[in-house]
Amino acid sequence: MRLLVYKSRMSSAQEYHIYTDGGARGNPGPAGFGYVIQPPGQAVIEEQGFLGTATNNIAEYTGLVRALEHAQKLGARRVVVFSDSELMVKQMNGEYKVRNPGLLELFEEAKELCKAFESVKLRHVPRAENKHADRLYNEALDRAEKSSPKAVAKKHKPKPGQAELEGRVRDDALTCLRASALAWSRGNEKDPPPEMVWEQLWSLLADAGVLRS
Repeated sequence: MRLLVYKSRMSSAQEYHIYTDGGARGNPGPAGFGYVIQPPGQAVIEEQGFLGTATNNIAEYTGLVRALEHAQKLGARRVVVFSDSELMVKQMNGEYKVRNPGLLELFEEAKELCKAFESVKLRHVPRAENKHADRLYNEALDRAEKSSPKAVAKKHKPKPGQAELEGRVRDDALTCLRASALAWSRGNEKDPPPEMVWEQLWSLLADAGVLRS
């Protein structure tokens, strides 16, 4: 009987919505995370942080873990998480395996945190629908860069011309593709997952300002 009462009470809990994002400039490079929690009927909660040097995926997972920890402290029992990282969402939903040893610890931590809630739903959304969390983590990176000892020196360096910038982006993208092609040539076309390679390429283009919203 107690189990039935417990389920009844839990089913009446309202959902908390979480928008989370993270990224690195350089991948790996200076990394940060940001998330927004929308408790039902209450004011929106924002959080952001700088992680030092990390990869895009580590930043994404860190944002998820921190957001779930925060939601747990707020007393949330039903959570819907929105992220523009299709790779992370599919890994958390069991559609893809986590093959990167550097991500396993964060992945397992996130899965363990999910057990503390009655339900956790993870949904992939386009970047355009995750602008709030994206802005938060970029603000954290901007502040970190401004406070860095190298920041003053960078201000006095001339900005690269368009041709030089395009050359850098091209070289970085080709390096990423060649590394992936080499890995795939060993017989496992899913290591690294094409989705992960796409996210790396997207980050290179976005960080260089090649993409336009």
